[in-house]
Amino acid sequence: MTDANRPTGPTDAAPDTSSPPATPPTAPAAPRILPVTDLSLVVLVGTSGAGKSSFARKHFLPTQVVSSDFCRGLIADDENDQSASAEAFELLHHIVGKRLAGGRLTVVDATNVQPEARKQLIRIARDHDVLPIAIVLDVPPGVCAERNRTRPDRQLPPHVVPRQNRELRRSLRGLEREGFRKVHILRGEAEVDAAEIVTEKRYNDLRHLTGPFDIVGDVHGCRAELETLLTRLGYEIGRDAEGRPVDAAHPGGRTAVFVGDLVDRGPDTPGVLRLVMGMVGAGHAVCVPGNHENKLGRAMDGRNVTVSHGLQESLDQLAAEPEEFRLQVRAFMRDLVSHYLLDGGRLVVCHAGLPEKYHDRTSGRVRSHALYGDTTGETDEYGLPVRYPWAEEYRGKALVVYGHTPVQVPGFVNNTICLDTGCVFGGSLTALRYPERELVSVEAEQEWYAPVRPMTAAAPEPHEGRPLDLADVAGRRTVETSLHGRITVREENAAAALEVMSRFALDPRLLAYLPPTMAPSATSRRPGYLEHPEEAFSSYRADGVQHVICEEKHMGSRAVVLVARDDTALEQRFGIAGPGAIWTRTGRAFLSDDAVTGAVLDRVRAAAEKAGLFDELGTGWLLLDAELMPWSLKALELLRRQYAAVGAAAGAALPTVLAALEQAAGRGLDLGELTERQRRRAADAEAFVAAYRRYCWPTEGLAGIRLAPFQVLAAEGANLAVRPHDEHLGWIDRMVAADDHEAPLLRGTGRLLVDTSDERSVEAGIAWWEELTGAGGEGMVVKPLSSTARGRAGEGRQGALLQPGVKVRGREYLRIIYGPDYTEYLDQLRQRFLGHKRSLALREYALGLEALDRLAAGEPLWRVHEPVFAVLALESEPVDPRL
Repeated sequence: MTDANRPTGPTDAAPDTSSPPATPPTAPAAPRILPVTDLSLVVLVGTSGAGKSSFARKHFLPTQVVSSDFCRGLIADDENDQSASAEAFELLHHIVGKRLAGGRLTVVDATNVQPEARKQLIRIARDHDVLPIAIVLDVPPGVCAERNRTRPDRQLPPHVVPRQNRELRRSLRGLEREGFRKVHILRGEAEVDAAEIVTEKRYNDLRHLTGPFDIVGDVHGCRAELETLLTRLGYEIGRDAEGRPVDAAHPGGRTAVFVGDLVDRGPDTPGVLRLVMGMVGAGHAVCVPGNHENKLGRAMDGRNVTVSHGLQESLDQLAAEPEEFRLQVRAFMRDLVSHYLLDGGRLVVCHAGLPEKYHDRTSGRVRSHALYGDTTGETDEYGLPVRYPWAEEYRGKALVVYGHTPVQVPGFVNNTICLDTGCVFGGSLTALRYPERELVSVEAEQEWYAPVRPMTAAAPEPHEGRPLDLADVAGRRTVETSLHGRITVREENAAAALEVMSRFALDPRLLAYLPPTMAPSATSRRPGYLEHPEEAFSSYRADGVQHVICEEKHMGSRAVVLVARDDTALEQRFGIAGPGAIWTRTGRAFLSDDAVTGAVLDRVRAAAEKAGLFDELGTGWLLLDAELMPWSLKALELLRRQYAAVGAAAGAALPTVLAALEQAAGRGLDLGELTERQRRRAADAEAFVAAYRRYCWPTEGLAGIRLAPFQVLAAEGANLAVRPHDEHLGWIDRMVAADDHEAPLLRGTGRLLVDTSDERSVEAGIAWWEELTGAGGEGMVVKPLSSTARGRAGEGRQGALLQPGVKVRGREYLRIIYGPDYTEYLDQLRQRFLGHKRSLALREYALGLEALDRLAAGEPLWRVHEPVFAVLALESEPVDPRL
């Protein structure tokens, strides 16, 4: 049988339905190879005792087989309780539907000799767009009856097997008419024993082809333009003795992919077919059918079709060709498959577009949608059907490339793109380079055919697809990341993030990234220290990381800066014109004053321009990770209500307490350690006030503000966050040097490279940290030099993703975090649990890089926003905020 996604036609072989021999054959049967499509519903058909369960156990996984007996046992605790059969089959049908919905091969082990039983299974297969396949075990009734007699757990009345055999006999000739796409009939015990199941891929499964590809839009007989386009793409045209193009190969090994509608309307349909057929035959191209190929093929077969929309031109042009060529054309069109999955399923090519639910499916409904698309049921003023805007609702992971409906200029909409740019109507012929996502077009030589309806305007830009909605983020979500696998967001965390995102955050079109949290280094056992660099160095050394970079930790708040080279640079990718934006770790605008935000962005843009970064990175915008200072710029209320209040209370109370204690001591009272303890508390309080005051200074407008970028996250078409950290700091140094104003805004980040295997290098790193913290600095961040470092790999598997960085904070800074006299309670504080914080840091980091990957790949807003939203959701997990 042919695949349902291929054109209907003669079957490969009709089942043999002749009556079985009266007695089993004595000679061993020749092996029977039974092809079974990898995603299908296999229905075993045979009388009780035919050996269906044994056959299923031999050839299929236990989890693939759904047995009516097993379902009967689940319902009634007795697999032979026939009174439970109705409920058992309801359960069987439910399980089968769930498995097929999940894209899993499913085998039904039941007698299935009655048409009504098979009808329900065929309906379930059709509902899930998979192929129903029948495997008939036609075993003589005497053998079946004898087998049933030897089963102590089952005693069938004598009339059951003969009745089932009669029903089977009546069914054999009509199984294909019922809807089974393949029918395998095994006659007798020997054939059943000799059978071998071979799993075959669906015709549309070319996931093993990874490209690169050049996907060509609707050609419609425009042979000259096709040659020009292929030449521009780098293909070398091969010609026959008469000079006609018969092949085109790319010296770089690229493969052309045609989205159909090669024929009709244009001046040289035979020339287009000759070229594309030659490329497909030589393995240089693949092709899917368009609705015009489907109609032309039926017309060439003598079917009754309406000759319209340029069909007559093709028929006339092909009539002038030799009969042999016409036969080749018909065979070529007959074998075209509705759509293809390519590049591991990341690319789907079809003619008229395809929703995600149909990508890996094979059925007449899928083929029809791939050929014609879907309509709203309405017609426009030209009498043509109104196309349903499926792309605006598309949420699939695969890029869907299609044609069918001409547009003036192609554009990505929710990870889909239409490449029909109306060449035959005087427009252009367009190809998409994949995976580069680069469009290449050639203008039509003339208008070859007048369109009935004017071509639509340019397709929407990425930001103009269906907007974000609740379904994109609500409930329990799982986000796939390339670095850390599947990351789950719980429903309650998503709800918390939705509150922030909907009420306080910037326009989500701008929020391409949220910074991850960062775990501290392992707790130090050094006297007087809670954190110390030696734990960070030893931990990375144990994980096999030799080189780490220590970066100065700035006295500010985390900020993400999106800066545009000019006011239009953000429009194409983000859909918003302007200079850019600055936001916090939770997506809020960092500065409440738009004028100050604009002034900061102007200075950053000028520095990046003077440093040559826009030109070097080939971009009109940059996304930076930074610290914005002072801390009081964002946390003024926190300072007033919490830190200043503690300092003020201690400053008011402790001098009075000390004075009273000294008076008591002067009268000769023995106060033991109490006075000394209160003196230490007073000193700790003074140190606490001094610590947080270092992070506070007045600002007015731009005056007093400092920005310390430490990473260039992304640029147009590039996730730069995966580059080594020293490369980032080199870019930042150039920007800082370019900000040569009298009062510089940009501040560099001090750093030191440490070799964890070299004791002297480690000692130098510790000394540098002591110098930083001794001068009142917050501390440092220790990062593997590689941005995506992994631990030691086990045999045959990849090492786990390591912490992207750990913070090592100084003693005085930790006084702000844990309280003025925290050093008195170090033994208790050392009992902190870092496991959850580390897990959170890893997950958020992987999500952030996933968002940048999707941004660089030009994926739609909802796909970029999915991991960004997940970072915000994870922030509501219960973790000690002091860590």
